[in-house]
Amino acid sequence: MSKHFYAASLLASLAALPVAAHAQAVEPRSSTSQALDPVVVTAALAPRTAAQSLSSITVLDEAALRRQDPVSMTDLLRGQPGVDVSTNGSFGKNSSVYVRGTGSGQNVLLIDGIRLRSATSGGAAWSTLDPRMFERAEILRGPRGSLYGADAIGGVIQLFTHQADDDGPAPRFSFGGGSFNTARTSAGISGAEGGTRYSFAASHFNTDGEPVRQGGDDKGFDNTTALARVSHTFNSGAELGVLALRARGNNEYDDGENDFVQQVAGVYAEIPVVDHWRSRVTLSEARDESDNVDTFGDSTFDTQIRTARWENTFTAGVHEFIAGAEYSEDKVESTVDYNETSRDNRAVFTQALFDFAPFTLQASARFDSNARYGDELTGSVAVGFDVDAHHTLRASYGTAFNAPTYNQLFYPDFGNPDLEPETSDTLEAGVRGQYAHWFWDAALYQTDIDNLIAGQGEQFNVPTSRIRGAELAGGMEIEQWTLALALTYTDPENRLTGNRLQNRATQSLRLDLDRELAEWSLGGSWAAQNHRYRDAQNQSRMGGYGIINLRGGWQFAPLWSARLTLENVLDQDYITTRSFDGADYLNAGRAGFLSVHFGQ
Repeated sequence: MSKHFYAASLLASLAALPVAAHAQAVEPRSSTSQALDPVVVTAALAPRTAAQSLSSITVLDEAALRRQDPVSMTDLLRGQPGVDVSTNGSFGKNSSVYVRGTGSGQNVLLIDGIRLRSATSGGAAWSTLDPRMFERAEILRGPRGSLYGADAIGGVIQLFTHQADDDGPAPRFSFGGGSFNTARTSAGISGAEGGTRYSFAASHFNTDGEPVRQGGDDKGFDNTTALARVSHTFNSGAELGVLALRARGNNEYDDGENDFVQQVAGVYAEIPVVDHWRSRVTLSEARDESDNVDTFGDSTFDTQIRTARWENTFTAGVHEFIAGAEYSEDKVESTVDYNETSRDNRAVFTQALFDFAPFTLQASARFDSNARYGDELTGSVAVGFDVDAHHTLRASYGTAFNAPTYNQLFYPDFGNPDLEPETSDTLEAGVRGQYAHWFWDAALYQTDIDNLIAGQGEQFNVPTSRIRGAELAGGMEIEQWTLALALTYTDPENRLTGNRLQNRATQSLRLDLDRELAEWSLGGSWAAQNHRYRDAQNQSRMGGYGIINLRGGWQFAPLWSARLTLENVLDQDYITTRSFDGADYLNAGRAGFLSVHFGQ
């Protein structure tokens, strides 16, 4: 069966869903429904509600982050629609985030629009990001190579730092700790005066940790993060802003430790050139630095990505057009003798957003010219149809590519300089139901990847891989109840062998349920996944698991609250990956954390 017929069949089957749902009573839209249909920017480089974006997208807002108060970003992302996580232990240990069956190097992480990744390994250092530095996350699933360039095969995850309110200075701070001799502190202040907005914050996390292997010693982790964000809007409507976020610390792991730095910094200027035309220039730099000491000897891996981006937005009534150009340069300084230590990339891109109610159309294209892997043209097109005021059908097609990393190309006894870039094309069909107090969103998709890079020794290209999947997400806010549900099915297959791609679960479930009780709040999360395989031959099987986290809060005075979280309350033993010698990487057992917070 061709993938085009497959997608057409999926769309036809989804078309029946809104008819059944519409038979139920629906209410006019309210402020609650607006919260359940949030405005997003990652999907189209422009503000659109989740329903208007014609994409599969999940938003974790400030309220969700406050309720869950996660210790790590991976705790927050685990089990979200289309998202899988594997970790080499707990508390700062190396983590991989898979979106729709694609690996960490096939997805993009943005912090306030600035890309953060390692040019040597390809993935982002998720374990070094403190969730308390962010107030919002957007998880976009599906290819976005036509907007963000290389690596956006599976999706894009964007984290947003705290933004200032229009009120005066608003201080906030928190402190607490718990199991494994863990301590957490954070403080910040934000506000606005005249046309100037500012936000400053800092946090510190320290823990003795737990063993990462059976019978091993505790492996600690500490992380200190600082954030500064300032912008000013002039009377002309022009805006100038700067952002800097830096995380620095130490991480102990099996047979060694490392000192790390994760940093993003940027400056932007946006001006209204004329009516209906705004132009924005952004200069940014991202750093991923690691100094390692282990049984194999000392090593250093420092990478930096410098980017200049020019973006222009034109409006014509309800229609919108975006055109721009981008230049970026990767640099590597390392004790490893790479054959190349820098490469640059030039790109131009464009996007059109048309609104012919009840039809909407989004089309985009991008051309990349890279000094190492040549030229790539990517594009996408999406069409939406509003069945009525509450139901929207969507279908899309998009292409993307993933460039080989420095490690994959040049690492001694591992790299292969003859690797080709991975290329992909994705078909997707979806439908969303949006009501006053709840929503649901269903999607089916197929992604075909040519030249997938694989290998546990020397790297090589797999001719073709196929990932099929289905996602169902839902949310509800009614009276004092808040609920979020995610069901995911993924079938990631190496078409050459017929085996499942390694380290991927195929089924996952996540349920978040919270209740407000006057000055008290209670809630919990349940995340469950089935088995996965560590090796490409599907011989090293790792069992599935289900973990339950509970939480409670008490607002004991104006602006003051206390929060208690109990993680893995059933003390389940579970693993998500193994070392190359076959040893299991252990995750933390039952743990409790108590914290006190001041501020809005």
